Amino acid sequence: MPMSANPFDPMTILDGIRRWVEIETPTEAPAHVNQLTNVVVDGYRDLPVSIERIAGHSGCGDHLVVRSSWGQDAPGILILSHLDTVHPIGFIQRLPFSIDGDSAFGPGIYDMKGGAYLAYHAFRQICANGQRSPLAITQLYVSDEEIGSPTSRPLIEAEGRKAKYVLVTEPARDGGKIVTGRKGVARFEIFVKGVASHAGTRPEDGRSAIRELANLIQTLEAMNDLKRGISVNVGVVRGGTRPNVIPEEAYAEVDMRVPTIADADELVPKILNLKSGTEGVSVRVIGELNRPPYEKSNAGAALYEHARALAAEIGFDLVDSSTGGGSDGNFTAPHTATLDGLGVDGKGAHTDYEQMYISSIEPRGRLLHRLFQTLR
Repeated sequence: MPMSANPFDPMTILDGIRRWVEIETPTEAPAHVNQLTNVVVDGYRDLPVSIERIAGHSGCGDHLVVRSSWGQDAPGILILSHLDTVHPIGFIQRLPFSIDGDSAFGPGIYDMKGGAYLAYHAFRQICANGQRSPLAITQLYVSDEEIGSPTSRPLIEAEGRKAKYVLVTEPARDGGKIVTGRKGVARFEIFVKGVASHAGTRPEDGRSAIRELANLIQTLEAMNDLKRGISVNVGVVRGGTRPNVIPEEAYAEVDMRVPTIADADELVPKILNLKSGTEGVSVRVIGELNRPPYEKSNAGAALYEHARALAAEIGFDLVDSSTGGGSDGNFTAPHTATLDGLGVDGKGAHTDYEQMYISSIEPRGRLLHRLFQTLR
């Protein structure tokens, strides 16, 4: 059978993915992200869509909303993808696009240019020969997911509330599992102020900010509860000026992951209300839950069962899992049926061996296409 007879020919699709991968798009290089956005816009020019490009701000690139010309008067399908990567400009010299057996390598190929391109390709197939899906399809490509989606979150939440289903093209996990739960992510900064003095001649006059921070770190570390899936990590600490000065200032950055909203409601205030245990030392904590937990809801479970049945027809077993990493799905899952991890399978996200499995292109592309065809 000729190659072109298969609308999901893996090598044809891989060629498209390669074009996206070879434009480097670190979040902090908005001009580069926008260069890829131009390419994505060009890919939709001949399709029945309206395109809205939202100018980037605060050092981030543009966001792109592509809406099918049909069905937009009723809740439809929202596809969430991001075009930014964590790899800095020039990384492609270290990790050029290449193929070795079933693996295709390149910066951001697995997280998540492969999945973003699959959704574009599946939508193209829906439009082929004048076909239409029962529901409207809206594809949202954001430029800042890798730093927590600070500029795209309002857009994601607004589109998510309007949709009936949300499909997220983040990569699959551990051999093709999709994601039906993600932990919430909270970030905090801690500022400790003590009193400086000479550590040799007048130690009794000083109040050590570092010693107070050390006490706080013990308190924070004690909040870890692996059984409940709660992790608290003090990932950055700074303080003091010289070894012979009692330190006046100390600082820390903290990351917390929680599986449920209830855990967040309990622990976020606890961290924000950390107090100094030493007279003359003050503690200030700022921060918040920046991604709510994505808990498996009844609607999400029904959407997963539907996808699992479609995957079985295509010929693969779709297993679901929960993960500690956050995604833009965290913003939609609290109020809209959300299915995540629908992108390509592979390994090494954010590393110098990042790769996607070529064998995952056709089955996962077909699954997205079937979801578009059957969700109503």
